Amino acid sequence: MTMYLPERILIAPSGFKESLTAVEVAEAISCGIRRVLPTVRIDSFPVADGGEGSIDILATRPGTKVHKINVQGPVGAEVSAQWLEFVDHGIAVVEMAQSAGLSLVPRDMRDPGATCTYGVGQVIADVLNNGIRSIVVGCGDSGTSDGGAGALRALGLRILNSEGNEIARGGSALVAAAELDVTNIHPALAESEIVLACNMHNVLTGPQGVARVFGPQKGASPEQVEVLDCALETWASLLEHTFNPSSDLRGAGSGASGGLGAGLMAVGATAKNRFEVLLEDLPAGTNAGLSDLIRQADLIITAEGAIDFQTPKGKVPAEIARRAQLIGVPVLGLAGTLGKGAPKVHEVGVAAIESIMTSPMALEDAVENGKDLLIDAAERSMRMLQLGSVLAARSEDRQFDRYKSRSVA
Repeated sequence: MTMYLPERILIAPSGFKESLTAVEVAEAISCGIRRVLPTVRIDSFPVADGGEGSIDILATRPGTKVHKINVQGPVGAEVSAQWLEFVDHGIAVVEMAQSAGLSLVPRDMRDPGATCTYGVGQVIADVLNNGIRSIVVGCGDSGTSDGGAGALRALGLRILNSEGNEIARGGSALVAAAELDVTNIHPALAESEIVLACNMHNVLTGPQGVARVFGPQKGASPEQVEVLDCALETWASLLEHTFNPSSDLRGAGSGASGGLGAGLMAVGATAKNRFEVLLEDLPAGTNAGLSDLIRQADLIITAEGAIDFQTPKGKVPAEIARRAQLIGVPVLGLAGTLGKGAPKVHEVGVAAIESIMTSPMALEDAVENGKDLLIDAAERSMRMLQLGSVLAARSEDRQFDRYKSRSVA
């Protein structure tokens, strides 16, 4: 009986927010696979999506240098952040989540109308002060919805109310914004190229705007969502009046990281598909590229904290499946949770999905035990694959036996 099991598996996951980095997710899946298929060849390609852990992944590429800086975090407390330099190319990568990510906002302080991206601007300023003029800003896993106002403040912009006084920090305060003072804005911005590596589906305002889609996830009440959407609309109009940008501040990518996209686009940044930037545009050095690994794989396993109706709209499992479909490699998706609309991912090429949780449990418990749950889920998936291989082999043997019987007769 001939068994049909993969000889080479590619693991290409995202991180699980507030639980595991993409590197840790890949390691856990590999451990689960080895329990069942100890000799299979495994290639690991944790996917940098611009969110948490992106710099850790990119820092494995040759010719990179990590810079550290202490900045103001999303709730005002000082945090330690990093940015990455591709030394021979004059390119810097900023991961906004390191200075304004949701994981930096204590659960009892989750108010996207009050949190701020000031630290992101401080990191960008540090990059500029080091003489680098080509900057990629990874947008993802933000804990803010201030339209990038905090970041621009750190870069020298003053945001004034109708009485000429600076407004408070946070997105909700933008309803009072009446004038922008650009006198002291960082002079190097004018001579720099900033690319936002973002989910192009995210827009700033309206029914699909960041306040309504992501505000509740960041702790906003229904009333706060309405205030925030109104504030961001005011902010966009003021940015347009002041900077006359070439980009649409309510268009594709403007909602990246709680509207950080719109704020940086106002001063000349360009929004671009994050996977195109992070997987293709940045120097890869001697590392094997994702396309080559996909072509060599018999099976691809991807993963994300939640697979739901938003996954097909630019999330890692959908991007991996899109690329795998071009070559015809099957894709399995593992998730912390399978939410509303999860089966939609089958339409974009994810052949099968499985939650790592086997029984109802509190979110805190799932986060704490994420590694063990993921290892077990990977093992279960491999055992199901093994079962399918046995069934396929038995079916083939039966067909061969029937063929022999007809031949003898």
